[in-house]
Amino acid sequence: MIDLAPQVPERLQPLMTVLKANSPKVDVKAVLRAYEVADRAHEGQKRRSGEPYIVHPLGVAELLAELGMDTPTIVAALLHDVVEDTEMSVDNVAAEFGAQAAALVDGVTKLDRIQTSSKEEQQAESLRKMLIAMASDARVLLIKLADRLHNMITIHHLPRDKQKRIATETLSIYAPLAHRLGMQTFKWRLEDLAFATLHPKRYDEIKAMVAERQPQRDRYLDEVVAEVDEQLRSVKLRTEVTGRPKHYYSIYEKMVVRGKEFSDIYDLVGLRVIVDSVKDCYAALGTLHAMWRPIPGRFKDYIAMPKFNLYQSLHTTVVGPTGKPIEVQIRTRAMHRTAEFGIAAHWKYKSTSRADSSSKAVDGDAPWLSQMLDWQSDTADSGEFMHNMRLDLYADEVFVFTPKGDVTALPRGSTPVDFAYSVHTEVGHRT
Repeated sequence: MIDLAPQVPERLQPLMTVLKANSPKVDVKAVLRAYEVADRAHEGQKRRSGEPYIVHPLGVAELLAELGMDTPTIVAALLHDVVEDTEMSVDNVAAEFGAQAAALVDGVTKLDRIQTSSKEEQQAESLRKMLIAMASDARVLLIKLADRLHNMITIHHLPRDKQKRIATETLSIYAPLAHRLGMQTFKWRLEDLAFATLHPKRYDEIKAMVAERQPQRDRYLDEVVAEVDEQLRSVKLRTEVTGRPKHYYSIYEKMVVRGKEFSDIYDLVGLRVIVDSVKDCYAALGTLHAMWRPIPGRFKDYIAMPKFNLYQSLHTTVVGPTGKPIEVQIRTRAMHRTAEFGIAAHWKYKSTSRADSSSKAVDGDAPWLSQMLDWQSDTADSGEFMHNMRLDLYADEVFVFTPKGDVTALPRGSTPVDFAYSVHTEVGHRT
């Protein structure tokens, strides 16, 4: 068990608390040592916010600790910028922390060393390197995603033009990649942060509408949750029934793509039912369909036929109390971990069941990645490679060039008016 000893620096305490909750087997001494090395290496360096630079690697490590990652990953997260920004070498990392941590630091460092003549080439080369790194060890890409997420959390300290460039890249590359890896918690956060950066007025409007309707929606949701929980327990099912949160960017997408009003989207209640076994999933489905009338054509069995990113659940929509439709997801606890954390959860299971704790992704876990790797090795042209990538990664989006040559990502089905609003509310009003 992790012991929050008095010698742990105050700045490190939040990370240690998260590790204790999610990764009790992590080597605390190695983490403390990595923090001390990183703190010394980055001494005197500041972020745009004026904070000491060490705040960033700590933030990245904490995000990965929330996923339950292992000692080499947490150590590498703390050290992921030392080779790039300081005098420390990969050999130094290997000597102090072992080959695995050093390989992860080296992998992340190589992702950051991209010198190209155009944005298109830079994005293509970045994606190539991420795919190759992931084929070797998925943890490299997990560190990179956590690095991007923490940079998005603190993006408001950057100049506005840089904010827009990073947010656009996040929405067009990193969020879809997180989705492909099944890491929904990362995907949602990346999307909402990028949305808030690129379209602050639209974001604030939706946020205000959510806040206004939240109390009424929560009261109805509480009643539904209590009724479902009571019925499932009456048939001897051990369950956890909760409401599903709606994220700002997903609300915006549905408003744009489906042409729906906010009320049509937000008032649609979502439930999640978590049970012990696959057998219980189908038993819970039968109980729900006996309680409320299922809507034809809305049932999907992702347990029998999982999605490309390992996702499994039963989906159904029923007509609930007062005639309102209720979307329901039913899954086991193991399926829930995979649905939330994707390949990170899958990797964690595998790493505890094998002597070798490396994480190779091209072993049937992510067959789409094999196709991407074939494309990157067969295609020398950056434009063609990016075209193939967008067809696969960004199937739900379209990309529009602004008059200044910037690229804006919009949900598929968007109209010129939606693009006008994405530029500025006043432009949209005049279109």
